[in-house]
Amino acid sequence: MDVVNGLFFGTAGIPNSTPKPSTLNGLRRIHELGLNAMEIEFVRGVRMSVNAASEVRETARNLGILLTVHAPYYINLLSTDGSKVEASIKRIVDSAKTGYLAGAWSVVFHPGYYGGFTSRECIERVRNHVKGIIKQLVDDGVKIWIRPEIMGGLAEFGSVEEIVSVVEGIDYALPCVDFAHIYARSKGRVNNYEEFSKILEYVEKRLGSYAIKNSHIHLSGIEYGDRGEVRHLNLVESKINYKEVIKAIKDYNVSGVIISESPNLEDDALLMLYTYRGF
Repeated sequence: MDVVNGLFFGTAGIPNSTPKPSTLNGLRRIHELGLNAMEIEFVRGVRMSVNAASEVRETARNLGILLTVHAPYYINLLSTDGSKVEASIKRIVDSAKTGYLAGAWSVVFHPGYYGGFTSRECIERVRNHVKGIIKQLVDDGVKIWIRPEIMGGLAEFGSVEEIVSVVEGIDYALPCVDFAHIYARSKGRVNNYEEFSKILEYVEKRLGSYAIKNSHIHLSGIEYGDRGEVRHLNLVESKINYKEVIKAIKDYNVSGVIISESPNLEDDALLMLYTYRGF
């Protein structure tokens, strides 16, 4: 797999300020803003033709933009309904294949909900599905990072430890580290430089420095309640200490991509970039 040189900053989807919104125009707007990454949002379904993917790939390459993909929200690898699990696997595979055609480096997905399973049972189930997904992709000549995401809701499978356990030792699998979700899942406890640094240390200890040099990070403001994540906010509207997240990322020499999932998208992506440059 390609190793990313440096840290790329971008938005979860097309920037809000994009005239005549489309993926191609979004890429052009990313470049105009001085950003260099964009996450293609397949969250409502994988809808991009082969020809469109080729155009996206060429445009992103010409503009020096790193692409990632977010798979559909309708994924639950832990459903007790086998047809729903198969449909979830197909959505991840389709996202990865289309993303690969578009030149994407990484695809992220939400693994599912605990339901009646224990944490250990969930880890084994999701891990086995990830192995199967990657085998199917590699057999088809598709090489792209598969990233189960660290989740913010307490009913959602996806603590730091769980996601690291899912991907540990699997080629082409690494976590998507969402610091807003970590903050919300901890109900505000993880919110200083030391705690954010511990996350990066833990990932490096379990997965190696390669994981830090190939990071896929999400960050935004966020509101939390008794059950964890409630909704995303802009950074300045949230109590998350985003500056110390960025400082930890800078001090640990993280490479890869950091994606703004704030409602204001590019405003916070730029805020992250300028904060990073200021350290």
